[in-house]
Amino acid sequence: MDAKDIEKVAHLARLGVSGAEREAYAQDLSRILDLVSHMNAVATDGVEPMTHPDAAGLRLRADAVHQEIDRNQLMAVAPEARDGLYLVPRVIE
Repeated sequence: MDAKDIEKVAHLARLGVSGAEREAYAQDLSRILDLVSHMNAVATDGVEPMTHPDAAGLRLRADAVHQEIDRNQLMAVAPEARDGLYLVPRVIE
């Protein structure tokens, strides 16, 4: 890529790029595109695609009830409660 290509891409992306930045971006993007072309040249026939390099899978905990909490105990520690609901100070007046 050259500075003219960078200017065109910057215009399409609505980005302001100075002259010095154009040269730097041209070099960086050229290196990236070279890397992609090298990666495309690697023979991957017979290689199965994977979603993650770790084949261990997801480690999820079991969805099980460990301890029931008594509602009356919870209501007893509330500063103020009525009809099974916590009463809180009004925020919006």
